[in-house]
Amino acid sequence: MANHINVNEILNSVVDLGGSDLHLGVGEPPTLRLHGHLHKMEEFGVCDAETTEQFMRDIAPPRSLAEMEEVQGADFGYGHPKARFRVSIFMAKGTVGINMRLIPFELRSFEDIGLDPRIQKLLYAPRGLILVVGPTGSGKTTTLATMIDYININRDAHIITVEDPIEYYHSAKKSLITQREVGNDVPTFATGVIKALRQDPDVILVGEMRDLSTISAAVTAAETGHLVFSTLHTTGSARTVDRIVDVFPFDQQEQIRTQLSGNLVAIISQLLLPKKDGKGRVAVFEVMMATPAIQHMIREKKTHSIISAIQTGKGMGMNTLDDSLVDRYQRGLLERNEMLRAADKPNEVLEKIGEKPATPVKSQ
Repeated sequence: MANHINVNEILNSVVDLGGSDLHLGVGEPPTLRLHGHLHKMEEFGVCDAETTEQFMRDIAPPRSLAEMEEVQGADFGYGHPKARFRVSIFMAKGTVGINMRLIPFELRSFEDIGLDPRIQKLLYAPRGLILVVGPTGSGKTTTLATMIDYININRDAHIITVEDPIEYYHSAKKSLITQREVGNDVPTFATGVIKALRQDPDVILVGEMRDLSTISAAVTAAETGHLVFSTLHTTGSARTVDRIVDVFPFDQQEQIRTQLSGNLVAIISQLLLPKKDGKGRVAVFEVMMATPAIQHMIREKKTHSIISAIQTGKGMGMNTLDDSLVDRYQRGLLERNEMLRAADKPNEVLEKIGEKPATPVKSQ
């Protein structure tokens, strides 16, 4: 007999325990990611094929079920009384698999997420591109939601978001906010951005710059007098610039370098690491602001020099990832080994905390 799992019961547990992700797959009990580690929820029993399929049908809207039939996968948002979830359904070995990422209802402040409040002044820029980058699960969506909420509270602006799916729900405060979902309200990110330009926006959030057409649309929007926010799955400012340029055909790369150098406002690169006390995770950031020196480096293909420009720009609120790691370690938030594992230059990090490596530590 199939083990039917009550959707509300298990999602209540995910929220109450403070988990970040729920995984459902055949042959395993529901598995929770808790403070960065996997935890099997044995009390719900082992999932079989009927269990995961029924769970999917309990939470998926009709259009996502149709997409699942057509391409064996779909992504959508799911509302629960205690939180929202970003859901990915897919096929694995011929059976249904489900991942649900928890998105808390409450929006967080700069202080909550550990972001330098000096970044707030960038949110008043009349135009330009602000990118939040990092691997999957590094908190990019939360950081963007915090920034959008700050603008919503403090600026008289029309904010348009194009997301897949909509994660944090914003209600109008001092600003007017319009949220559009890819696949439901607009067909693609690129179309959403192009259409947004005709809707009197001041600020545009593009959920992810996935392809050339979306990147082109976002850069054009920034160039034509809008403040544009987006994300990429990259790490570090220099690698982010190179990744954007490399998406374009060779004969267009010089032009995009020029456009980026003139329109980039900032790149915030982030990681989420387990806290020393085992209770939750802590964010570490590299913050790059596009000074005239950095704009010149982007134009002249000298992105390798960006890290030294970040180091000399500390007074403006810039910092390297390694400096952020050292700060969290010295405040007792990170284990020493966790700090070194995530560091770009572990040997230099050891020197900053007054240690000499007994054996060479390899850079990541």
